[in-house]
Amino acid sequence: MTDFDVVFVGGLNAACVLKFMQANDHAQDLKMAIVSNQGKYIEPCNYFAVTHSHHDKLVMESPALSAMIDSWSKTELASVTGLDPHANKLTLASGKDLTYKSLVLAPGFDCDRTNIKGLKEMAASHTSNKVFVHAVDNKFTIDDNFYHGINHSHGDMICYSPAVPYKGEGSDFYAFYYEHLMRQDNMHGRNSANAKIQYWTPNKFIFSFPYANEVALDECSKRGIDVMLGWELLEVKFNEID
Repeated sequence: MTDFDVVFVGGLNAACVLKFMQANDHAQDLKMAIVSNQGKYIEPCNYFAVTHSHHDKLVMESPALSAMIDSWSKTELASVTGLDPHANKLTLASGKDLTYKSLVLAPGFDCDRTNIKGLKEMAASHTSNKVFVHAVDNKFTIDDNFYHGINHSHGDMICYSPAVPYKGEGSDFYAFYYEHLMRQDNMHGRNSANAKIQYWTPNKFIFSFPYANEVALDECSKRGIDVMLGWELLEVKFNEID
C-alpha cells in the first residue's frame, strides 16, 4: 500500500489536471499519482484534418501517458476496481492498493453503442452502409469519417445526437458541417439536387445553453436543415432495398 498526497483517476483528463498542478512550484512538494486504463489517447484536433483531406490517414495519437507527466510522479496503467472513501483507499485491477489524502476523478464517459440495436455492427462494417459513429475512441474509427459523410453521394443525410448526458455533448453538432459538404457536392453534381440534412435527437434542444440553441435553430432554418426534436433512435438495420 502506497500513500499519496493526490491521486488522479481518468487518463487524459487527469493528466491535464496533473500537468496544471505541476506548473505550480508548491506541487513539487506533493507526492502524486495518476491511474488510467489507457496508455495513449486520440487527439481530437486531428479529426478535422482527416476530414478535410489534409491528412489521408489519422496516424497521430497523444504521447504515452507516462511521458506526459514528470518522472517524480507515479503512473499506474490499470483500472480502478474498488473505492473505499472512509479509508481513503483505491484498489486497482492488479490488486494493488493506493491510499491518498485527496482524490480527483475525471473518467469521462464511455462510448457505449449497445443501447441502439445494430449500431455497433453497422459501424464496424463496410463504409458502403453509410453509417458512422463520431466516437473519439481510436484512430481507426475517426479515420473512417473520411469515407463517410464526405462521400455521401445520394439522398438525404441523417445526423443523430443521443440523449444527454454523453461524451462529446455540446461539440458533436455536425449538421452544419455536413450541410456545407453536401452543398459543395451538389455544385459538382455528386449528390441529388434536392438532398437535405436531417437532424434527429431525443433531446428537446440542440444545445442546452438557450442562446446557442436559438442561434443554431435559426441557422438550421436558413440552411434548410430539418430539425426533429424528441425522437430517439432505437435500431438501425438493412432492408430489402439497402
